[in-house]
Amino acid sequence: MKIEELETYCEKDRVDLDALMHELSTNSGCDGDTLHNAINDQGCHIYVIRDEGRIVASGCLCVAHSTEMRLGFVESICVCSTMRGQRLGRHLIEHIISEARLMGVQKLHLTSHPSRIAANKLYQSLGFELRDTNDYRMVLQHLFK
Repeated sequence: MKIEELETYCEKDRVDLDALMHELSTNSGCDGDTLHNAINDQGCHIYVIRDEGRIVASGCLCVAHSTEMRLGFVESICVCSTMRGQRLGRHLIEHIISEARLMGVQKLHLTSHPSRIAANKLYQSLGFELRDTNDYRMVLQHLFK
């Protein structure tokens, strides 16, 4: 299975991504407007792995600039529960790291819930360091209910 950047999509792709996002959290999802905006955002790169045409893993690299540097944010990494244990997550993250390097990203950020033990071990094995920081968030709009 190869990794591809999602540059266009059909409704089946959106449904596959929506199902994956629901595996991350019942509060997550993927609607058409959000997917359309992400694909058309030059700083957003959605990578997917397909199995027989179906998206079974996905992750997003968001690239932004600050006054200090070019930053990357890894978001929404998910492997379908029926496909776990096949190293798809590892391949996906390695690909995202490689792409971030090619884009000149200087620091790559990723957050993961502590309950996702296997995912957190994977991220640490690939060189991500657990930081001692306060992680703040402000929800401005609830997209999915």
